Amino acid sequence: MKPDKEAVVTGSTGFVGSHLVKRLVDNGWSVHVIVRPESNIEILKQFGSNVTIFRHNGTMEGMMSLFERVTPSVVFHLASCFIVEHKAKDIQALVDSNILFGLQLVEAMTASHVQRLVNAGTSWQHFNNEAYNPVNLYASSKEAFEALLRYYIEAKGLKTITLKLFDTYGPDDPRPKLFALLRGAVTSQQAIAMSPGEQLIDLVYIADVVDAFMIAADRLSRNECDNYEEYAVSSGKPLALRELVDIYQKVTGKKLMIKWGGRSYRVREVMVPWNGGQWIEGWSPKVSIEKGIELIETNTPGNV
Repeated sequence: MKPDKEAVVTGSTGFVGSHLVKRLVDNGWSVHVIVRPESNIEILKQFGSNVTIFRHNGTMEGMMSLFERVTPSVVFHLASCFIVEHKAKDIQALVDSNILFGLQLVEAMTASHVQRLVNAGTSWQHFNNEAYNPVNLYASSKEAFEALLRYYIEAKGLKTITLKLFDTYGPDDPRPKLFALLRGAVTSQQAIAMSPGEQLIDLVYIADVVDAFMIAADRLSRNECDNYEEYAVSSGKPLALRELVDIYQKVTGKKLMIKWGGRSYRVREVMVPWNGGQWIEGWSPKVSIEKGIELIETNTPGNV
């Protein structure tokens, strides 16, 4: 295995992370994934010996031991704890997953002279399209980690590209997201209560999202990154929720019963997604929303 095709991936059991691991394996990479002791690794079994699984015990010593054995050309950091509206009991999980775990990762990386990191951020760090205004505590914790990264960038020579993700979608998505909700409504033939539907949603198909991560890794490997860079993984064409539902019905030929205004907008609902970011050089979304919905319907078990 070429040294430039060895990667460490966090968040590999998640929707985006698992698709990234698949792309890496398909492209001939040797992949090491870091998971929690209690993580369900069923989704990773399809990769067999192409993926090495490291169960992190939560200690700094444990993280150091991984990088003493493995010297990847790049680390992809996608692991996070995502909570839309947190409760007091969620504070520990948000800090442990979104700050402490990431700090252990970059401390161990730089101690072992692993200097290239692709980090996943969120467009929700930019509520009301501001330079920084977190939608929720999850987004705030992502911003906090980026601020802490600056030390490793400035003092330890860590080269980092942060990709700020918007809404992602695709086949086999286990998350209770929009298209799963719509598909469930079709199956049940029940009306579903939704907000008034005026909020704009920026959806990017999973293959396009993974393209951005691969391009970022390539940019780092060619030493083209200026210490720290950040980019938006955005469609550039946000659509109102009502319009998305109409498109879904047209593409699938299925009629939905929607109670618009049947529920209120969330506190700090994102009505207009952040549009202040730039795409990474060499990347643009290729899959239209119509094609993406068609691919979901074609590749989802149980659909005809």
